[in-house]
Amino acid sequence: MEKVKLLIFGLPGSGKTSLAKRLSKELNCVWFNGDETRSGIYPDLGFSEQNRIEQARRMSLLCDIVLRTQDIVIADFVCPNEKTRTAFCATKTIFMNTITNSRFEDTNKLFEIPFKTPDFIVNKFEDIEDLTSLIGIIKM
Repeated sequence: MEKVKLLIFGLPGSGKTSLAKRLSKELNCVWFNGDETRSGIYPDLGFSEQNRIEQARRMSLLCDIVLRTQDIVIADFVCPNEKTRTAFCATKTIFMNTITNSRFEDTNKLFEIPFKTPDFIVNKFEDIEDLTSLIGIIKM
C-alpha cells in the first residue's frame, strides 16, 4: 500500500475534527489536530496568511515523520487556501464543504474553495455516516 498523508480541511466548525477522530480509530493511525498542535507544539504562530503557511509546513513535517514507520497519517486543520494546501503536500484530501461561513470573519475572507479537486468532498454529514467508501478511497 502507498503511504497516505491525508489532509481533512475546511472552515472552522465544518466537522473536520469529528471526521478525523472517527477515521483515525477505523484506520488505527496517527492523527494530528490543528488546534491541538497550534496550542501545544507551536503557540508562536498567529493567523496571518504567512503563519498559516508555516502551520501547514510544520504539520506536514510532523506527518512525514510518522510516515517513516506508519502507512497512514491524518491531519485536520483549516488549510484555507492553495498556498497552505501546497505547503502541506497531502497525498489524499477531504474537503469538508458542510458550511459556507465560520464564526471567524478573518478566516472566512482567507478561505478559498479548492482549485484542485479533492479526493473526496463532504457536502453534508450524511455523506459520512458510513465510512466504508471513504476508507476505500483513502486506501486506493
